[in-house]
Amino acid sequence: MAAVAAAPNAAVVVQEEAVDRIKHPSGIVPQLQNVVATVDLGCRLDLKDIALHARNAEYNPKRFAAVIMRIREPKTTALIFASGKMYCRIVQRTGFEDVKMKEFKIQNIVGSCDVRFPIRLEGLAYSHGYFATYEPELFPGLIYRMKEPKIVLLIFVSGKVVLTGAKKREEIYTAFENIYPTLQEFRKREAAEAAGLQALTAPPAQAATPSSDKPATAVGTGAYVPPATPAYVPPATPGYQIPSMPAPTMQYRAPAPMAPPLPRMPNKQ
Repeated sequence: MAAVAAAPNAAVVVQEEAVDRIKHPSGIVPQLQNVVATVDLGCRLDLKDIALHARNAEYNPKRFAAVIMRIREPKTTALIFASGKMYCRIVQRTGFEDVKMKEFKIQNIVGSCDVRFPIRLEGLAYSHGYFATYEPELFPGLIYRMKEPKIVLLIFVSGKVVLTGAKKREEIYTAFENIYPTLQEFRKREAAEAAGLQALTAPPAQAATPSSDKPATAVGTGAYVPPATPAYVPPATPGYQIPSMPAPTMQYRAPAPMAPPLPRMPNKQ
């Protein structure tokens, strides 16, 4: 089995040409960075023989069970497995005349672009929690798994976007156009821009009224400042007082005069 990774130069040319607004409404064309394809050569291969006779070939079976072949033009890396799946005419030149290219398939296309504005990843992850995964402690980017087309996007706070998992070039373009309005919704605004937006949305300053202690003023950002309202002070409530009771009066009464003692009678013998 073989996997082929190529970086096409045609993507750079498309980026420099005039952008088709019908095909790319956002005005941004993702550039293709990598293409992975597989092909079946239909025969068994001797990897040691290929590594000895082919240029730019590396084979270390203890580390990886395939020959790694790098081609300068076009810039391509091929992984050649003993089962006979790979992509390259060089194998035919090394003595394997039965080689035939069958079942050539593109397995993965990787593209990238820059929206040129910062993105609030926390808000995006919270609002699209069913599709998005954001764990900054493990990976600085937000992982967004789109259902249709089935593309995985890596979104970074700087505005860089990486799209992977496509089988066709059009899937990269469609996925980016689908996500671009969402990225604009969670655009991180600069401090000066946010202050200007606040000044536009703030109500106009009102003139001072006689009942207000201080007139309304507008600060440097244009925000309306209402007049200061004096704090409410409740009236003092008199405490409850116990009614005074008259002091009790005591009247002195002299004791009644005692009767004089009776005369003492003599004893009779």
